[in-house]
Parts: sequence; structure tokens; C-alpha cells
Amino acid sequence: MPELVAALDQGTTSTRCMLFDHEGREVARHQLEHEQILPRSGWVEHDPDEIWERTRTVAKKALRRAKADLSDVAAVGITNQRETTVVWDRRTGRPCYNAIVWQDTRTDSIAAALERDGHADLIRERSGLPPATYFAGGKLKWILENVDGVREGAEAGDLLFGTIDTWLLWNMTGGVDGGVHLTDVTNASRTMLMNLETLAWDPELLDVFGVPERMLPEIRPSSDPHLFGHTQAKGGLWKAEIPIAGVLGDQHAAMVGQVCLSAGEAKNTYGTGNFLLMNTGEELVRSENGLLSTVCYQLGDAKPVYALEGSIAVTGSAVQWLRDQLKIIGDAAESEALARSVDDNGGVYFVPAFSGLFAPYWRSDARGAIVGLSRYNTNAHVARAALEAICYQSRDVVDAMEADSGVHLDVLKVDGGVTANDLCMQIQSDVLGVEVSRPQVAETTALGAAYAAGLAVGFWSDPDELRENWHEDARWSPQQDEAAREQGYAGWKKAVERTYGWVDVE
Repeated sequence: MPELVAALDQGTTSTRCMLFDHEGREVARHQLEHEQILPRSGWVEHDPDEIWERTRTVAKKALRRAKADLSDVAAVGITNQRETTVVWDRRTGRPCYNAIVWQDTRTDSIAAALERDGHADLIRERSGLPPATYFAGGKLKWILENVDGVREGAEAGDLLFGTIDTWLLWNMTGGVDGGVHLTDVTNASRTMLMNLETLAWDPELLDVFGVPERMLPEIRPSSDPHLFGHTQAKGGLWKAEIPIAGVLGDQHAAMVGQVCLSAGEAKNTYGTGNFLLMNTGEELVRSENGLLSTVCYQLGDAKPVYALEGSIAVTGSAVQWLRDQLKIIGDAAESEALARSVDDNGGVYFVPAFSGLFAPYWRSDARGAIVGLSRYNTNAHVARAALEAICYQSRDVVDAMEADSGVHLDVLKVDGGVTANDLCMQIQSDVLGVEVSRPQVAETTALGAAYAAGLAVGFWSDPDELRENWHEDARWSPQQDEAAREQGYAGWKKAVERTYGWVDVE
């Protein structure tokens, strides 16, 4: 019997393959970064061909590190950066343009026009999303309108659209030689083109965005016993046909990996950005406080489970900015030691609105700011302010989520790379005034993709088995009194206001 499930985790800055056993323990991994292409201010792109090559490489090396045979792998799951948009030629397999990344803000005029022309209410009602640069529909519209030949090719049926999961699936299952053109409900729900209630592409939304339906992938459940296809022995990941049985957008995969499978359970993933989701069960909750309504996951033929989400554009990438642009740290781990060298932020607040502000503000006119500086301040205060920005942005979302749901969080489950920073997690507990819990497997995004695939092929029999696999690694409790907590947060809110109106959005 197969002993492992593989997960392909294609993220904003890197791609990895991880192999898990039946207890949900990591057996092996391999990870590679890819280039961040920044053609001009606000534009962020990736090379889809590079991502596919990285995916092939990490899959092969992870299997080698596990010292496993292909017969040991029961299934493959995919999880991915969600809104990043690819258009390619079905005849040649060549991308028509670089992938436009979810952080990219070139579509700010498109989003503003959708608001101005009276389409915003329709988009919110049908898709659960506000018109914003974040989502894939606007990026697809930009490619259709700005890349020569794309409109004509799309209408002729020669070009395909997909988020990164669809691009990988198509290549994994044969590409030009019969590759499948599919996505799952979670990724489709991030396009502004899918109807949240019918789980199908919405004709009126397609008309608003000017998107030919024939270029869109078929939508499937996240965990699909009917499978998304098989890896191809020739030119694929491995020289064998392995079932591809699970696909989830990265934040939805983390919900499954954290086994937040009951209404009211929530998690916060700390990566390039922060993404806090609360399971609302089979009820589609409409936010009145700047959050997103989204599909949480769908397991086989069961009804979809929905979630409220607060998406934050820049958190972990703010620490990368300290490293790569300001060069005040040599690596991300140094941020903790530097921030610990001071007792507080010295009055400094850092609002990393590099791509505008996402939830709950949705201000595309905002840009990053460091405020409160005096000659007293050092690079240590800036480093601490960067960690605090991660936590304050998360509080913004938690407050909105409690207002929408009426549910007060007693414990926040956390995962992702930033959770290795103990100081940041303590600050998070202090800022929220609640306990913070990190699981033993912090990389729950990949684990969730593995769970979705494994459930589909019977590697795990039911969600209760997944709950048995979850174990706590560390917990932080608030150490700050209420007065200090609220004073710090008031300073943050004042700093956020200083970022508004920095760029004109027409």
C-alpha cells in the first residue's frame, strides 16, 4: 500500500514539494525560489515557464530525499498563490505574457472604473469580492486589452486562462498533448468571475469584464474522487502516472491543514502577506466590514463550506524589504534579534502599504510609510515596527471578523514562515489580547493540499483522522495590559491614515 502523499506548494516567492505520511508528518521536502520580475513601480510578474521548471525539479528532488519509490505515493495535491494570472496558447504551450502576480497594482484604473460605472454591487453580490487590483479578473481583463493578439486568440478558442494551479495541472497532465484545463472552487472564487452560490462562471460578470467563457477552466471540488487527472510519465513530474486528487488555493489549504473544519474556527497564515480565515460552515456570510466572502473548500460531492477572509498584502515581505532594499538585516531571522535589542518601537510605526491597503481598508491609493521618526530612533526600532505592522494588520482583520460573525476568538491558530519568529508571535498575542497557538507542522498550506488529495483517494478515511494528526508546538499568552494595548493600537490607526491619498487612482 502507498505510504505517502505529495503536495506541490507553489507560492509567491518559491515552489516546494513536500511528502507526508499517514500521521501528517513531513517526510521530505525540496524548495526553490523563482525570480520576482518588477518592470515598473507597482508591477509584479513571474515567469510561468520558470515556475513549471521549478515544480518539476522540486518534485524529483523531494522524492529522492524521501528515499521513496513512486509506488509509495498515493496521490498528489496542489496548492498555489491564488490570484496570480496566466494566459497561454493551447497549441504551443507558450505563455502570452508573464504571470501577473496578486500583488500587482497595474489594474487600479480598471478597479476604479468598475466602481465608477456601477458594477461594484453586482461584483460583490455574485463573487463576494470588491473590485480591487488583488483579484484575477482585472488582471485577465488587462491582458486581453493590452497584449497584442490575446483578445483575438481568446475569442478563437486558442488561448487558455488559469491561476497557477490550472497552469501546473495543464502541464502535469500532458500540456499540448491532452493536458486538462481545470481549477477548483477556491481558486475560481478569487477571480471576481465565479458565482459563490452556483459555483459556476457567472455570465453577467464575464460580460462586465469582457472575458470569453471558452478560455476559462472547468470548476471542480477541492478534493475530487473523480480526480483532476494523472501526472504524465513523459515530460511530467515523475516517470509514472500518479493521481492528482486535490487542489486548493494556499489559504484555503492552510484551513484544511489546520483542521479548521468547523464553523467558527479560524487561522492566520503568515507568509508574503497575511491571510486570516474563519470557517462559516455552509452559510455564505456577507461581510459589512471590509472582509471577503469566499469558498473555504469543497470535499467531493458534499456542499461547499464558506469562509470570511481578511487578506493583507504585505507582512513577511516587509521583512524581506528590510533585507533586500534597506539592507538593515542580512536574513529574515536577524529581524527578531534586532527587534529584541530595544524594549519598544520608540514611537515608530511602519505601514507597509506597498501595494495599497487590502482588508479591511481596500485603499489602492495608499502607499507605504514609516512615521514617528526622531533622531533617537535606530534600525532596531524600524525592525520592531515591521514586526508590529504584521500584528497590527492582523488585529484590523480580527476586529472586522468579530463584527461580521459575532464570534470572539479565544485562541488564534497560526502557521507559515513568520511564525518561527517567537517575538513576532508574542507581539501578536499582546496586540490581540488572545492566546496564539502554533502547530507542530507549521507549513500547513502544503499539508492541507496533501489532506485534500489523500481524502479523495481514501488515504485518509474522513476529516476526524485529520484532527487526530494536529498537535500543538507552542503557545503564547498576552503579557501586555489593556491600556498599553489600546494605546499602541491607536498609534497604528493614526499611522494608517497618513498613507491615504498618496497616489491618484482615476
